Amino acid sequence: MMKTVQISLNSIDKVKSFVNEITKYDNDFDLVSGRYVIDAKSIMGIFSLDLSKPIDLNIHADGELEDILAALDAYIIK
Repeated sequence: MMKTVQISLNSIDKVKSFVNEITKYDNDFDLVSGRYVIDAKSIMGIFSLDLSKPIDLNIHADGELEDILAALDAYIIK
């Protein structure tokens, strides 16, 4: 199952803490910005995106989805 949420990573500290959070999970996470799709666990990849805009996060998860969404709540644009 895949869930897409919009997130904001508009500071270096937010990027670092976001990557620390998602690396706790074995699931695949993709960030989509325009026509670019990068591995959300890659700090260098994230810094190649335009961080001034919201970014789509594709979460590939089944059982842990609620836990992941709760852990990422601070980054999700509501």
